[in-house]
Amino acid sequence: MRLAAALVSVACLVGAAHGQDAIPESLTGAKGDPARGRAIVANRQVGLCLLCHGGPFPEERFQGELAPDLKGAGARWSEGQLRLRIVDSSRINPASIMPAYHRTDGLTRVAPAFRGKPILTAEQIEDVVAYLTTLKD
Repeated sequence: MRLAAALVSVACLVGAAHGQDAIPESLTGAKGDPARGRAIVANRQVGLCLLCHGGPFPEERFQGELAPDLKGAGARWSEGQLRLRIVDSSRINPASIMPAYHRTDGLTRVAPAFRGKPILTAEQIEDVVAYLTTLKD
């Protein structure tokens, strides 16, 4: 897991240094599973996405309105752009309130039990990316 986090940090720094707003390569070297990704996004205890985002989840009540709606995310952003936004949205917008789902360094006010641990694993990130890329409308 530490290797994946280190690779993410390097990918973010390289992308930022070259003016890129994406992590073009999979964190795991494999495509994620869209069905698992949807389950992560819709689960308020795992992905936490619906606290701030709304989306195509008719079964879920009380979806967020603080952040962009997830409908059409796959049409608005590339796979790599979605990946960077999930891994560490502060690379795009330093004032973002979205948590860094796969960054562990440089964070403050982290509970001791969660220090050094990403919110989502590399595999979960890839699953969420795979799902969001299917949202074209």
